[in-house]
Amino acid sequence: MNKEEIIQELEKREMEDIIELIEDAEKGYLEELEIVPSVGLLYDRELNEATISLLKEQGVEIIYVTEEE
Repeated sequence: MNKEEIIQELEKREMEDIIELIEDAEKGYLEELEIVPSVGLLYDRELNEATISLLKEQGVEIIYVTEEE
């Protein structure tokens, strides 16, 4: 998925918070993001992986934490 496809899918699902994360990353406001691997950002596995890849491309460091943290 490219950026436009990801944004379109997020808009269709009304996931404004995730779109804001992407916009913040593009502007350089988001440097790192903590994620629990078993949860991820989104329930849809393909969209989750595409969104995380897009954030990484924008220079965001993804930090995987345990559920206990």
